[in-house]
Amino acid sequence: MKTYFDSDASLDPLRNQTLAIIGYGNQGRAQALNLRDSGLSVIVGNLQDESAKQAEKDGFPVHSIPEAVERGDVLALLIPDEVQRKVYDDVIAKRLRPGQTLDFATGYNIHFGIIAPPKNIDVIMVAPRMMGAMVRSSFERGEGSPAFIAVAQDATGKALEKALAWSLGIGATRAGVVETTFAEEVELDLFQEQAFWPIILRNIVDTFEFLVEKGYPPEIVALEMYGTGEAAEIFGEMARAGLFKQMKLHSPTSRYGTLSGAQNLPFRDQLRPFMSQVLDQVRDGRFAQKWQKEQQAGYPVFKRLVAEAEAHPINEAEVRMRKLLKFKTE
Repeated sequence: MKTYFDSDASLDPLRNQTLAIIGYGNQGRAQALNLRDSGLSVIVGNLQDESAKQAEKDGFPVHSIPEAVERGDVLALLIPDEVQRKVYDDVIAKRLRPGQTLDFATGYNIHFGIIAPPKNIDVIMVAPRMMGAMVRSSFERGEGSPAFIAVAQDATGKALEKALAWSLGIGATRAGVVETTFAEEVELDLFQEQAFWPIILRNIVDTFEFLVEKGYPPEIVALEMYGTGEAAEIFGEMARAGLFKQMKLHSPTSRYGTLSGAQNLPFRDQLRPFMSQVLDQVRDGRFAQKWQKEQQAGYPVFKRLVAEAEAHPINEAEVRMRKLLKFKTE
């Protein structure tokens, strides 16, 4: 496993190149601004919507997606995974020319064969491990957000150099970029989304419901669990100091309760079979197929899940919780 930093990269592979950001959303805007601030030539390809207006306000040349594909030497597909295939099939594929580069921020569509680029172009991935807002703010502070990089196709012999140049341009090499594969990135990402975070989400909701049923005020429960931002600070310290080493910042009472409680959880034996099932479905493509069918059906399950989440009493509790605090969380 290799990690690259500023000294390992150069912007030269992207100089005199036109970098086309396809999709000016959270990642698109952050990467476009960082690349331009690094002295590179950036254009934006987007529908004529609010994102396009923001790109124009930010001073970028904004084109239709077909025109951006034709003008660009490196095309960064920073639109949602579920619409990439249609945009690629309908607009991008017939306009590609030999020697261009397709850059992805996730390995999803390449790894699962949803998009199959021609062999005469480079296919790379630069995947920041932060949300777009953090990619931008860390760059502005002179820092950087770590990223994964990978090469799926090296038609020109310079694909890795381009991936490193892009990483340098967005500030990722300041923190470090780790070389991986499209498969490894997407499988770990999907596993996190379908196993790690659901366990945390379910625990928060169940804890909220249990304590409210026991008579505790809903807004106080939400405040204690995550509303003050302490939970976010703990995760930050995990990254900086380590999962267990950060516990030195907590009281002995807290540390004893957490460590002993973690040993005694009654459902630990059920987690590994659940995680194994999730990972198997991610690796063999069953989840990708299921998600594609959900999209084709008009997102009925997804819409139901979102509606149920938005109707949960925790949302009202959060509104009251924020009124208890001077700082704003929205």
